[in-house]
Amino acid sequence: MDRVALRGLKARGHHGVFPREREEGQTFIVDLVLGLDTRPAAAADDLAKTVHYGVVAEEVVAVVQGEPVDLIETLAERIAGQCLKHEGVQEVEVVVHKPDAPITVPFDDVTITITRSRV
Repeated sequence: MDRVALRGLKARGHHGVFPREREEGQTFIVDLVLGLDTRPAAAADDLAKTVHYGVVAEEVVAVVQGEPVDLIETLAERIAGQCLKHEGVQEVEVVVHKPDAPITVPFDDVTITITRSRV
């Protein structure tokens, strides 16, 4: 299986369990690795035979900006589901970063990584 990766998609969302997170929102960063067979697209040099990663990026940002959820696990699941709606995408790895998570000690990042497939 071939891989198409999108890294560092940024969007403001209102996800979290605390009222302040829901009210003020914060930046979330998403990395994606889409698993698909790119041979038909390469052979025909045809965008219609692969995944349009620009469209995927817009859809993922819309999910992050959309309906708030408590957990980044839930957000990652929604993103994975959206990616798998694309016909050629057989598998997706989603990493959601929450760099401004409300943690009381110094830290660099909080992430959740999930892998989902059609199987």
